[in-house]
Amino acid sequence: MFDFNGKVVLITGASYGLGEQFAYSFADAGADLILTARSEDLLQTVAEQCRSKGARVTVACGDVSVESDVLKVIGQGIEERGRIDVLINNAGIADPRGLGAEQYDSETFNQILAVDLAGAFYFARECGRHMLEHGSGSIVNICSILASGGNENGIIAYSAAKGGLLNMTTQLGVEWADRGVRVNSVSPGFIVTEMTRPMLEALGMDRWIASRTPMRRVGEAREVTNAVMFLASDLASYITGVDLLVDGGTNAGSGTFQIPPIHHAWNADAPMVPTKYEPVQSRPDWYQALEAGIPGIHYPPPESGE
Repeated sequence: MFDFNGKVVLITGASYGLGEQFAYSFADAGADLILTARSEDLLQTVAEQCRSKGARVTVACGDVSVESDVLKVIGQGIEERGRIDVLINNAGIADPRGLGAEQYDSETFNQILAVDLAGAFYFARECGRHMLEHGSGSIVNICSILASGGNENGIIAYSAAKGGLLNMTTQLGVEWADRGVRVNSVSPGFIVTEMTRPMLEALGMDRWIASRTPMRRVGEAREVTNAVMFLASDLASYITGVDLLVDGGTNAGSGTFQIPPIHHAWNADAPMVPTKYEPVQSRPDWYQALEAGIPGIHYPPPESGE
């Protein structure tokens, strides 16, 4: 479907998860690659797989939150591959603890912002300058459905960082549009990879995700990859400043969980301030009272006085 022959694609966070899948798919589409992450061993494994598909690959380790590392990665990539046509700003960290905002610590908050927002800016700025000088380029930021709405699975630092990344996408998309550089984002919903699938299934998280997703299933890595490659490609030549939701309809709906999320009960030593709300699963009588429908519509209303 996609042709990236003759293109050089830089992918951050390429050592595992979605970044790894992006690397394989761009290699299959003919791209040469610059892969970066903190772990050289994991990166080399991904790189060898991409080389087996015919791609020329530069491996450049670095921490996206360290500005000097970003400059080193981009400099090495341009030196070895000649240019950068596409940036996939994928690197990011989250927080699996499930802490409520009222219990959240400043150190982790700042760390997540440094990686997920500041690091994405460093790469966009440096790659963007290079692309602007050459009059063309495409940047795709990997955002999140948590950037565009509140969610019971939201972690305050991650939501804040991805919200900032979403606004950065629209700003850069507008600011660079008349100089040949397009900037868009993809916002995945809850996506499983082969690495995360066993954990999600074992915890029952896949059923909870499906319970609040209109398509009633979790997303697959390939579905995110297709969206990323589309926005990066010339097929999207008149699209910039756009956030493409890949979430099974989650953000098109309104409301919140049906099955209570498991993580609300995880942190006994730092519990959330409790709510009076009782989940539907433990108090089903409200809809049992409506089993026959609405009086006067689905069955005759009671006679007056009865």
